[in-house]
Amino acid sequence: MKRATLITGLLLGSLASGALAQPALEHAKLDAAAAQVLPQVVHWRRDLHAHPELAFHERRTADLVARELSRMGYEVTRGLAETAVIGLLRTGRPGPVVALRADMDGLPVTEDTGLPFASQQRVQQGGKEVGLMHACGHDMHVAMLLGAAQVLAELRGQLSGSVKLVFQPAEEGVPNQPNGAERLVKAGVLENPKVSAMFGLHVGITPQPTGTVSLRARGLMAGSDTFEITVKGRQTHGALPWNGVDPVVVAAQIVLGLQTIVSRQTNLTLAPAVITVGTLHAGQRANIVPGEVTMSGTIRSFDPAMREQLLVQVRRTAEQLALASGATAAVSFDAGYPVTWNDPALTAKMLPSLRRVAGEQLLSDVAPSTTSEDFSYYGQHVPSLLFFLGVNPPGADPALWAANHSPRFNPDEAALLTGVRTLASLAADYLTAH
Repeated sequence: MKRATLITGLLLGSLASGALAQPALEHAKLDAAAAQVLPQVVHWRRDLHAHPELAFHERRTADLVARELSRMGYEVTRGLAETAVIGLLRTGRPGPVVALRADMDGLPVTEDTGLPFASQQRVQQGGKEVGLMHACGHDMHVAMLLGAAQVLAELRGQLSGSVKLVFQPAEEGVPNQPNGAERLVKAGVLENPKVSAMFGLHVGITPQPTGTVSLRARGLMAGSDTFEITVKGRQTHGALPWNGVDPVVVAAQIVLGLQTIVSRQTNLTLAPAVITVGTLHAGQRANIVPGEVTMSGTIRSFDPAMREQLLVQVRRTAEQLALASGATAAVSFDAGYPVTWNDPALTAKMLPSLRRVAGEQLLSDVAPSTTSEDFSYYGQHVPSLLFFLGVNPPGADPALWAANHSPRFNPDEAALLTGVRTLASLAADYLTAH
């Protein structure tokens, strides 16, 4: 009787600890599965690279993703945010839900890489025909996440909980429309089942050597806001400027004044900030002082309080400089992406996973990037972690690197294996630990 009670107690203790319910995760099997799927990942990447699609038009890409996920045994959901594909892998054992994300859209850029699988696609943009290219590496992202999906499906018996894969449209965004991540969050992608943590990667951004994994806790990528300023003066003859109010001179003063906000009014020891004027439009004739000038630009920040301060200062600078010259300035803002925030606790917990894959190529406290990413919307709702994956070939001169959004952007495919292993490891290790 006592022996039976002892055995029962041991069994109950083992069940409570999960020892009988879930075998230990074997990283060697994970790595072997990643290596085995690599040729298919390369094939997917080249196929996707040759067939890029613009934001919210990623229909061919979505069809490919849905077909492959169904073959792997994932539950597939479509229809969210127009072209998104959501894959759900249930292990059949209780546990958290971990999400992995890849963005799918290309850019209106004419490719100049000379690759045999270079994009030949064309698209109408701004009233003219231009090329269409995966100039930001989203083809790499989709291929690597499909590879990780295959690895995780093969490891299902060693995991508990669920894996949710988010193949997202429109990271690059569409003017005056909510972007892909924002729409997916509003559509409930983080619910049913509720996501506990989310991971993603981005190739390039900085010219790190192939296979480098770089990140930082807290703000990794900047929040962005777009501003537009309309300066109104009074039109007159170019030979008689005193008979009017010249908005061109006022606009020039505003452009220079905006630069002093960062250089003289912002404490850059707390966080970086950038204000850039990107467009300036005025006049039709050389001998006419126009009545109006419009300009637009971007604001990048890493601190919410500093962001609010910058918006106030941009408005004040434009309005007061215009007033001093007898003109007026109307300032409007379009909120862009929030700061891409790596949850400090989640980042610390997952560093061993990243170190196992990247080894000495792990950079865990890199400088923040003033680029922006709509992965930031997920981080506003669940603990999230985004990392950069180096894709600059060994021996390549960083000074000659063709960065993301360049027509010559050509990420090294040797990084694909690192991406697959890292994504799969983050998901598997998180589920195992929890």
